[in-house]
Amino acid sequence: MTWVVADTIWWDGRVHRESALCLTPGARKVVPVAEVPAGEPRRRVPGAVLPGLCDAHVHSALIDLPTLRAGGIAYVWDLGGVPAAVAAWAGRFPMRYAGPFLIAPGGYPSDRSWAPAGSCREVLSAGDAAAAVAEVVAVGATLVKVTAHAGGPLLPPATLEALVSAAHTAGLPVVVHAEGPGTVVAAYRAGADLLAHTPWTSALDAGLVRDAAARMTWISTLDIHGRDTPTPAWETALGNLRLFLEHGGKVRYGTDLGNGPLPPGINVRELRALQSAGLDPASVLATMTEADHAEPTWLPAGLDLDPETFAGSLATARVLTPEVRPRV
Repeated sequence: MTWVVADTIWWDGRVHRESALCLTPGARKVVPVAEVPAGEPRRRVPGAVLPGLCDAHVHSALIDLPTLRAGGIAYVWDLGGVPAAVAAWAGRFPMRYAGPFLIAPGGYPSDRSWAPAGSCREVLSAGDAAAAVAEVVAVGATLVKVTAHAGGPLLPPATLEALVSAAHTAGLPVVVHAEGPGTVVAAYRAGADLLAHTPWTSALDAGLVRDAAARMTWISTLDIHGRDTPTPAWETALGNLRLFLEHGGKVRYGTDLGNGPLPPGINVRELRALQSAGLDPASVLATMTEADHAEPTWLPAGLDLDPETFAGSLATARVLTPEVRPRV
């Protein structure tokens, strides 16, 4: 076992002092320093240590993952790309990934210039759903990404339901890109587990939001709507997320990195938007930390949970790799 000792350790939703974190994957835990077995290696760092920070919506084909890691993100979810290319990155960067976008014939995003050839897999019918999911499983994906974009061809309800059923049979959760009228309710009725974005095209029916909150997780991606200049889409998404959270819905921090000029690291604007939606700093951290799958995070100046300064302070986060040698 290898241990790290810091001024404070934020773990399991609370601050630990005079404690040590076991760095061994699969055995991560926090114990009082006095309980660290004699002779086991210890590493002392100043400031605070917390679980690795995760961006739950990126596209590795459109960004530079090493730059993202240098910016404090230890783990990502890749939500759509060329399967072989994404799988190759997975061998070098801690991630889970969805493989290709599963789409209606001619559907989004096959009509977008940013979607590389081979990044979409058309699902021809409900009978084709099991084969499509089997292909996702075969490339090592642990998520299934399906698109429902009302601006183009949509998967029929029976096909969407068949995809969800096949994914669940394979033990994989389904993430839906739901954009436009009727797409959120279609994702919900089909049994999808997550939405890739907080819905932004219209204010959702309160009953639908209540029902979704009981079963679904939404990935935030608020900052793509205006990038620090509030827009109607940003206001709509924020309103939907506030209602979702009021009903107890679960949200994950995600930025849709690769979608325009977003910061390749901790997105302070996304953090502040989550606070505007009603989350306190500790709850924001809960949306973005991965205790088991990522290397821990190091905050040289310590953990700042003051609502006014929290977001900016988190931008100093660094992945606590073996190469990091802070002065003590």
